[in-house]
Amino acid sequence: MRRMTDRMDRYAFLLLAALGVMSTIAGFCFGLWPGVIAFAFAVAVLIIMVLWSRCRQDAIEELTQYLNRILHGDYTLDGLGNEEGELKILKSELYKMTIRLREQADALQQDKVYLADAIADISHQLRTPLTSMGVALSLLSREDCSPQRQRELVREVTVLLHRMDSLITALLKLSKLDTGTVALQAETVLLSSVVRQSAQLVAIPMELRGQRLQVTGDPKAAFQGDLLWTVEALGNILKNCVEHMDEGGVISLNMAENALYTQLVVEDDGKGIAPEDLPHIFERFYRGKNDDSGSFGIGLALSRMIVNRQNGTIKAENRRQGGARFTIRFYKGTI
Repeated sequence: MRRMTDRMDRYAFLLLAALGVMSTIAGFCFGLWPGVIAFAFAVAVLIIMVLWSRCRQDAIEELTQYLNRILHGDYTLDGLGNEEGELKILKSELYKMTIRLREQADALQQDKVYLADAIADISHQLRTPLTSMGVALSLLSREDCSPQRQRELVREVTVLLHRMDSLITALLKLSKLDTGTVALQAETVLLSSVVRQSAQLVAIPMELRGQRLQVTGDPKAAFQGDLLWTVEALGNILKNCVEHMDEGGVISLNMAENALYTQLVVEDDGKGIAPEDLPHIFERFYRGKNDDSGSFGIGLALSRMIVNRQNGTIKAENRRQGGARFTIRFYKGTI
C-alpha cells in the first residue's frame, strides 16, 4: 500500500508541477507580475502538496506499526490520533477490530485455564478409584487371601467400577451440554411428571434409609422444556438431599405456577449447607469441606446447567428450621 501511495503522490506531484509551469508561462505572457504571482502560487501548491503527502505517509506508517503490534499480541488502544476523513474511519474500524481481538484473546485464555483445571479435576477424580482398584487387585493376587476377603475385595472393585461409570456418564452429559450437541426439547412438561420420574431414581436408597418424599402444590403446574433432561436435573438434587439426610428424613417438594414462572421448591431436613459452601455449591467438582458422601461434585453443576438452558434459575439456601432448600424456577419470558 505504501508503494502504491508513493506512486500516486509522485504522479500527482508531476501533474501539479506541469500545471504550475504552464500557468507560470501563461502568466508571463500577460506580464511580469502575473507571471510572478502564478509562479509563487504554483510553488505554494507544490509545498502544500508535499507537506500533506508527508503527513499522510506518517499517519499510514503509524497505522502500520499499530497493526504490527496487534499481530504480536499487543492490543493496547494507544497511538490512534484524531484525524478527520477517511483515515479517521479506518482508525475507527481498527479500534473496533482491536476490541474484538482482545475479547477473543481473553476468552481463549479463559478457555485454556478452564480446560487445564477441568483436566486436572477429572484426572484426580479418576485416579482415586483407579488407585483403590489397583490395591484391591494386588490383594486379590496374594495366595494368603481368604475366600471371604476375596469376596469383599471383588465387591469393593465392583463399587469402584460403578463410581467410575457414573463419573464418566456425568462428564459426557456435561460435555454434550457445553458443546451444544444436545438439543433440549421445548414442549409442555408437567412438574408432577418430572417429580414422579425423578423420585424413581432415589426410591431404593430412600427406602433403605427409611426416608420419605412429600409432594404438595399444583399438580397441573407446567413449563416449556425437556422432560428427560429436567428429570436428570431434579434427580441429582434429590440424590444430594438423600445423601445429606439422616435415616428417617423427609424431602418435601412443592409445585406452583403463576403468570411469570413455574416453580419447584425442594426441601430436606438434613444438616443443611455450610455457609462457606453456599457460593460454590453449583461449581463443577466442588465438594464441601464436611462432605463425606463420596460424590464427585458434578451432579449439582449439571442440574444448574440443565435448568439454565431451559430459561430457568436454581438457588440453594438453608432453611431456618434446619436443612437445605433448592428453588427452581422456569420463566415464561426472557430473563
